[in-house]
Amino acid sequence: MWRATSIKQATKYVGRHVTYCNTARTKTTRVMGIRREDYGSQWERRAPLNPLHVKELVESGVKVLVQPSNRRAYTMQDYQEAGAVIQEDMSEASLILGVKQVPIPHLMPNKTYCIFSHTIKAQKENMPLLDAIIEKNIRLIDYEKIVDESGKRVVAFGKFAGIAGMINILHGIGLRLLALGHHSPFIHIAAAHNYRNSGMATQAVRDAGYEIALGLMPKSIGPLTFVFMGSGNVCQGAEEVIRHLPVTYVEPKDLRKVAEQGDTRKVYATTVHRKDHIVRRGGGPFVREEYDAHPELYRSVFSEKIAPWSSCIVNGIFWNTNHPRFLANMDTKMLLSGDTVAKMPEMPGCPNLPHRLIAICDITADPGGSIEFITDCSSIESPFCLYDADHKHEIFKSLRFSGDGVLTCSIDNMPTQLPREATDFFGGQFHSFIPELLTSDASVPFEISNFSKTIGDAVIASNGKLTSKYEYISSLRDKTMEIPVSVSAAKHKVLLLGSGNMALSTCDYLMKDGSVAVTVASADKEEAEVLADRWENTSPVYHNVETHEDQLDKLIKEHDLVMSLLPLRFHPAVAKKCVQHKVNMVTTSYVSPQMRALQQAAVDANICLVNEVGLDPGIDHMLAMESFSQIKEEGGKVTSFESWCGGLPAPEFSDNPLRYKFNWSPAAALGSLVRDAKYLMDGEEVYIPPGMLMDAKNVKNMKFLPGFNLEGYPNRDSTSYVFSYGIPTAHTVIRGTLRYKGFCNAATGFVQAGLVDERQHPMLNEGGPDVTWHELMCSVVGQSKKTPSSTLESILLERLGNDQDKLDAIIDLDLLSDQVAPKKGSLLDTLSAHLQARLTYENNERDLVILRHTIGFEESNGRKGTEEINLTVYGKSYGGLSSMAKCVGYPAAIATKMILEGELVNKGVVIPLSKDVYHPILNRLKAEGIRATSKTKYHN
Repeated sequence: MWRATSIKQATKYVGRHVTYCNTARTKTTRVMGIRREDYGSQWERRAPLNPLHVKELVESGVKVLVQPSNRRAYTMQDYQEAGAVIQEDMSEASLILGVKQVPIPHLMPNKTYCIFSHTIKAQKENMPLLDAIIEKNIRLIDYEKIVDESGKRVVAFGKFAGIAGMINILHGIGLRLLALGHHSPFIHIAAAHNYRNSGMATQAVRDAGYEIALGLMPKSIGPLTFVFMGSGNVCQGAEEVIRHLPVTYVEPKDLRKVAEQGDTRKVYATTVHRKDHIVRRGGGPFVREEYDAHPELYRSVFSEKIAPWSSCIVNGIFWNTNHPRFLANMDTKMLLSGDTVAKMPEMPGCPNLPHRLIAICDITADPGGSIEFITDCSSIESPFCLYDADHKHEIFKSLRFSGDGVLTCSIDNMPTQLPREATDFFGGQFHSFIPELLTSDASVPFEISNFSKTIGDAVIASNGKLTSKYEYISSLRDKTMEIPVSVSAAKHKVLLLGSGNMALSTCDYLMKDGSVAVTVASADKEEAEVLADRWENTSPVYHNVETHEDQLDKLIKEHDLVMSLLPLRFHPAVAKKCVQHKVNMVTTSYVSPQMRALQQAAVDANICLVNEVGLDPGIDHMLAMESFSQIKEEGGKVTSFESWCGGLPAPEFSDNPLRYKFNWSPAAALGSLVRDAKYLMDGEEVYIPPGMLMDAKNVKNMKFLPGFNLEGYPNRDSTSYVFSYGIPTAHTVIRGTLRYKGFCNAATGFVQAGLVDERQHPMLNEGGPDVTWHELMCSVVGQSKKTPSSTLESILLERLGNDQDKLDAIIDLDLLSDQVAPKKGSLLDTLSAHLQARLTYENNERDLVILRHTIGFEESNGRKGTEEINLTVYGKSYGGLSSMAKCVGYPAAIATKMILEGELVNKGVVIPLSKDVYHPILNRLKAEGIRATSKTKYHN
């Protein structure tokens, strides 16, 4: 493989490759971009190139755009002084470089992207990204596949992953040994990110090594042995660190001897190659060529021959799916159970472990890879897990170091703990490829792009499809979509779309009799897995409904019913697929016009699409229809209907300016501030224009249940229910939302302050520089960001009509503070995210649902009266179900069971307004403690 050693040398090479299209770029038109890292955690501070690399490019005639970011290890000023142009817009660049995956909304079509995409193993969480790349005609080049003739990676952060990983695991060993009763020199080694650079970290390792050489390592734990799996960049970096200890290297076959007889004034290490632990099934020598072609003929004896004498295993090997793992789950269980000859010595006062193994550092962060039980990556914030194979292969993610098991560290962004050095190292390897990459035109067929083999083999997708080398990803991803056996074998199979708060109560009800299995399909992988772990026949599937349409078809076809707990906008698309595949559907949301349009198609498909079967809408419908039906059956008529419903914090937890807390995104609640409403009052239609819902003249003080001090405002179009409910004789029909008194005034202040704005705001780009609430509010009111707080408050007070209570609410919620605002694009979404974090329920707090119907009626004899229906439900604290979860999730789950068991036979678009639907649901809700009370009053 020919490779340039400098940009200038590479530019000569490029000249031979720019004639593949009629518009060959000149030096002055070659433009590339370096995007900010906005994927994953706040720790990501690396860049693909450092300022010196950028300077060399600029001097060779390349225009380099750099997106602004205050998080990078190198500052924007560093890049600007190197000649880069600092700007948000990357559209001018044909080549865009990054490090980690790109959020789908930020992908620009018809560009060439170089990133670590983490798609080549059909990783489920990144398949939506790959789909979007293909759809947008993006040419994707993955650093991981830039390799030389021997297949060795030539562009990687691996060395610094190894350095950071080794520092971290030495830090962890110190903590683990201390928890087991052993003070050791490792206790003074900190995590890698605590050091300014690797030099400072290695000094701490040297200090520990000095103490070890002095004999200060406890004799009680015996000599420490470190096993390095692999010899590539990752392990080379890790071994650079351990060489600062008094280390003696031995062959793998000699590990047992030094573990049992070695000197505690030193540590021992071995590097394990494939020939050291891979053996041919049935006997015979290890033959590399045969192993590469037929790995199924071989197995690993690592758990038998090497692991029992290991104190710490450092993994630098990425697992190939058809190769044997060196630690399968059963291997780990045997290793940690004590069924080996290597055990920690027993010492008075020290908890004894039945094995020698203290720690595993999986630097590859390859979930389900060479070490099977590591199915999730840890994080810089929570780097360690204590794995106990005797507890159903569970990984305990709490910050504890005591107890049985082995300490594991599997951080998926190790190198970013040493971001400057990692950037320097990576860019030093990569920058000479850039001139060739600048010839890439994503609109030109890949087959005539004239790339070198090194770059061409790293192109994953181009021209709207996978390249031939990576077509295997399509078949591999199909295998990951298989429905779990427990779900496939169940009597009834339900696909649950969404894994939020309401999903918990839904599954809780469906799991009661064991007849239903649920597949939880969610874009939040961790949330779905946590939910699925609660029940035996509930299984998680990663699914993003916005980007993974083919998977949704497959999932729907393999289930008997779909429950959609997604946002309202997704329901019609899901419903169309349910009609197509003749699968029933249940959702708690309002019927949209698009959903109603599917009525005849659903009837023709012989299925039902049940909507509005939650709380509001849902239980409110059912309680109203039950009363209306009784009045009509007795010959009377309904003369008025008022319905008020709200989910609230229990009074003792309402001590905040809004008197409110959120158990889902506040965007919906705040969105009502800019919606309109319509209701019927004394025979006249009343219309409230957008933005006026919570104006004082439209807010009603509630006199029922006076101990709660409630107020309410109208909700949507109540007039449509005159016909839906079949109450044409009613002269008043109003449906509204309940809040504690003071909410509406404070919320109206948000509108007047200018915070309820759905348009994109230039300061709120998610990847842009941090902005404080003070700076943001100064911008909103048209002032300099350095405006004094007192001046800003005076301006706002005038905007708020000199209402001090509104201003106090804004101040108390830190909306004028120096706290950093969560940038979410628009002011409304940013405010929602802030309130979501600020006004969320703590584990010891409970919520409350209040529903009140007041129904006026006239009997057949002319006597008039009012029926008052009250429903009050409290949630449980400390991890129990919230009242909102029960009141929304249980009705939906009951309707689901009714469909599955043939009890609900209605077809088409169904809402619970008929007696055969609402009567059994209300009765079954009573068994769950959701029971309304009613009182009838007659007028003189």
